[in-house]
Amino acid sequence: MPSMTRTRDSAILSYPRFLARMIRMAFTGGVRFYVGMTALTALSLVGLNAWTHQLVDGLARTAMTDHVSWGLYIANFTFGVGLAAGAVMMVIPSYLYDDEEMHDVVLIGELLAIAAIVVCIGFIVVDLGRPDRFWHIVPGIGRFNWPISMLAWDVIVLNGYLALNLHITGYLVYMKYLGQRPRKRWYLPFVFLSIGWAISIHSVTAFLYGGLGGRPFWNSALLAPRFIASAFISGPAFVILLLQAIRRVVPEYRFGEGPVRTLAGFIRVTILVNLFMFGSEQFTEFYSGGAHVSAARYLFFGLHGKHALVPWIWTALGLNVASAILVHLPQSRTRPAVLSLACVCAFTGVWIEKGMGLIIPGFVPSALHEVVEYVPSLTEWKITVGVWAFGGMVLVLAIKLVLPVLSGRVTVARESLPPP
Repeated sequence: MPSMTRTRDSAILSYPRFLARMIRMAFTGGVRFYVGMTALTALSLVGLNAWTHQLVDGLARTAMTDHVSWGLYIANFTFGVGLAAGAVMMVIPSYLYDDEEMHDVVLIGELLAIAAIVVCIGFIVVDLGRPDRFWHIVPGIGRFNWPISMLAWDVIVLNGYLALNLHITGYLVYMKYLGQRPRKRWYLPFVFLSIGWAISIHSVTAFLYGGLGGRPFWNSALLAPRFIASAFISGPAFVILLLQAIRRVVPEYRFGEGPVRTLAGFIRVTILVNLFMFGSEQFTEFYSGGAHVSAARYLFFGLHGKHALVPWIWTALGLNVASAILVHLPQSRTRPAVLSLACVCAFTGVWIEKGMGLIIPGFVPSALHEVVEYVPSLTEWKITVGVWAFGGMVLVLAIKLVLPVLSGRVTVARESLPPP
């Protein structure tokens, strides 16, 4: 018992030193770090400037209307939720199946989930138009309407998932910094909880859309499974690209080929499942016919001379099919460039399919059967780029702070040594 007390006291006393070290590391680096952060900062400021104009002039700065009230912001929010949920694919093989090689990179997935949730919150803020009205959903001040409102469930699962990942990552990194073995009771239950929670965040988002009876394009029982399948494409695809980038930029941080092979195996399965469910939905829409097929017809072929989304969806379908072919080629197992190209195609295809190919057709035609097209304004594109750039800054900084601790180059023991 005394030794446990001394260990706890040592951990508490070392925490200010740990925070100070992290702050110093966040503002120091090489030329590539400064160039990259300068570029991301510039893009974020462009988005911030556009958002200030939107705050002053209102949502009239956007191309959204009474007919199409959700646009590019909610499209990216939907994709971001899937990206955050897909990061759990690092956790499942590592902890459920005790894959030792995945343990080395599992925190990369956790950091991606944190950055993706930050992006999601950013898109919700800019879509509100008046973010000061957040107080309406604060329990005790506003009316949260839980458990009736699906929006209330979405708020709970997103913020809960962010808190889970912050706790798991922070605890494991701090224990590594102290050179102590992490206690399973302080992180393992939260890891298993995060697996189910990751699935819930995208399921609740799907239920939020599917529960809107006035939007028949979203009224599909396959919507939630499709969300999960596409999340398990975009998440692993981005992590593979991220791991390959880390190898190039930080060559001293070594990890095996096992994690990349495992994640590529997930993509080979989920990309076919996603295409099958996508085809099943289109068969139901077009073969059964009826008034509700008009949204799908507008999406794929145009309607009444309006065809703004047609290039988007066919590009997404082409990219998804191309990625399915590339990832199943034998060369994808031996040539990183082929696998990277497959991941880029999959990531971009899902981004279009889950965004412009899902959100916008739900409003076109409108409930009054009017075809009012939506094309994002320049302000919307600037703000979108700014939000993603800010998320990129969060991810880059998180990886920069965590990797030296995981590799053992930054520890409390090393900092306690006297200078040479």
